[in-house]
Amino acid sequence: MDAEALRLDGNAAAGLLDQIFASEVTTVRGTCAGCGRTSSIGALLLYGGAMGAVLRCPGCEAVVLRAAAIRGRYLLDLRGAAHLELRDGA
Repeated sequence: MDAEALRLDGNAAAGLLDQIFASEVTTVRGTCAGCGRTSSIGALLLYGGAMGAVLRCPGCEAVVLRAAAIRGRYLLDLRGAAHLELRDGA
């Protein structure tokens, strides 16, 4: 079977993504793409204001996550996170 036969659009991942993003966000562990340090979101350094939140690595101070709420939408920039680890609440 070729890869195209197995490909679906992103809507097929809705159930899994709903489970993932329903967890307590401050306990989510992430790895900084800059230095490789792993820590919880709650341990990152917050620089916030009216424009949103910038969360930096406590090790190298690289930006790990940016978040903003704009006109009823949430914008996330995770370029500074090599990966995020969320635990199943079950």
